[in-house]
Amino acid sequence: MDVFVNDWMAVALSVLVGAGAIMGLFIASFIFSAKRKSQIKLTTYECGIPSEGFTWANINFRFYIFGILFLIFDVEAVFLFPWALIFLEQNSLGNPIPFYAMMMFLVILFFAILYGWRKGVFEWQK
Repeated sequence: MDVFVNDWMAVALSVLVGAGAIMGLFIASFIFSAKRKSQIKLTTYECGIPSEGFTWANINFRFYIFGILFLIFDVEAVFLFPWALIFLEQNSLGNPIPFYAMMMFLVILFFAILYGWRKGVFEWQK
């Protein structure tokens, strides 16, 4: 029981220190930030280039597709690292199931890339 309390005390202390640090940074930002408003500070600013003309514009749907594809293949990379550790452990025991499971996962993702390629998702301009 004593070990359980010590573990949760460490978690509670970490949460308090983290919350205190975040609140301290917010307060410091409020205290030290510039307070003067000007017309140029209120303008829309994107990627280091001041916008010209109409600032509200439609965003092309391809940006969304590229973002989703990045997330899919980024999650794939996140799954590969723990799989490699399990594979090394299970391979020493002679268990081939983790290898074939990951090969199925990679084959499905490979066919997803081919499908997207055939549909023209990766072509930037049409």
